[in-house]
Amino acid sequence: MVFWRKKKNAAQYEQEERDERLVHPKGEPAIEPSTDYEPEIDEALLDELEESDMDILEDLDVMPLPNRTMRGDVREAEALRDHSEDDGWLSRLTKGLGKSSNKITKGLGDLLTKKKLDQEMLDSLEEVLIEADLGPKTAASVVEAFSKDRFGKDVSEEEVRGALAETIAHILEPVAGALAIEKPANGPFVLLVCGVNGAGKTTTIGKLAYTLARAEHKKVMIAAGDTFRAAAIEQLEVWAKRAGASFMAKDVGADAASVAFEAYEKAKADGVDVLLIDTAGRLQNKANLMEELAKIVRVLKKQDENLPHQTVLVLDATTGQNAFSQVETFKDMVDVNGLVVTKLDGSAKGGVLVGLADQFGLPVYAVGIGEAAEDMQPFHPAEYARALMGVEGE
Repeated sequence: MVFWRKKKNAAQYEQEERDERLVHPKGEPAIEPSTDYEPEIDEALLDELEESDMDILEDLDVMPLPNRTMRGDVREAEALRDHSEDDGWLSRLTKGLGKSSNKITKGLGDLLTKKKLDQEMLDSLEEVLIEADLGPKTAASVVEAFSKDRFGKDVSEEEVRGALAETIAHILEPVAGALAIEKPANGPFVLLVCGVNGAGKTTTIGKLAYTLARAEHKKVMIAAGDTFRAAAIEQLEVWAKRAGASFMAKDVGADAASVAFEAYEKAKADGVDVLLIDTAGRLQNKANLMEELAKIVRVLKKQDENLPHQTVLVLDATTGQNAFSQVETFKDMVDVNGLVVTKLDGSAKGGVLVGLADQFGLPVYAVGIGEAAEDMQPFHPAEYARALMGVEGE
């Protein structure tokens, strides 16, 4: 049987023998036996040879950092990153307003096909500024001021942008106001922060707390007065930890006025310098929101008739002309002392701040162009006007 199989496969066997002679010529040393097996080594020796996590870390030139976030806050790493080596504030502001600046300068490039400044060019320039969300009234006043000594003269795009920047800076100068925070003798300085949901109100409070606590070394407390949204409470708590501030909150759905009242009592007892109070922003139910804000103010005044010391309205620049109606609405609800304009890097609507300044004259305390704590800075009219018009240098 075996003989029959071998004869039947003789050609195959002969080929295998030829391959074997080719791979292993005659006289070549025998192949060493396989070492593919588990050696028997004493367990004590294995423990000594095993490399620990600490051994690995000590061999590294750079210590790795954990890649995680707090409570799902995916922006925390960027907010905590050291930006000291980044570009200066003016450079970041110019980049942040890039969309707005590009929209305006493109419009100027399209209309400046001839050199002499005539009425047709002025009408087109007014349209460009309206499209940049300055608003019709403000755009008209800017064009009028710009054209006074230039009508009928030759103009270049660079000259137009520079002159418009000067005119806009002149409009903005009266609203440049610093947020002056001075602790009273009988308790904390109370800052009430309002604005519609999504305007960046919670983040603004966090950034203010971070600056006050970290840069100015003040003792800060944050009160989560937007009790309608659990996410707002959690986000504020993250910012409080980040800033090193104390935090006051109650359950979701709790009375916002009671949060403000208890926060003030605790802040006063603990010797806090600044109390930042968040509020709700549900404009779809304006009547309830108005009553809630009014109640917060009433209970604070029971503690001190001067409370709150400041009420700041946070506006999202991406809403454009809708920001005007928000200012009017909140001015009816509370005594708004000043504005913070956020998300200027998110759209081409940076001109809305010029219209707000021209129409309402409310101080603009700060502007925001990013997520990091230092991406919100005090408002400087000349810097803003140059960045908006894409004018470099001083």
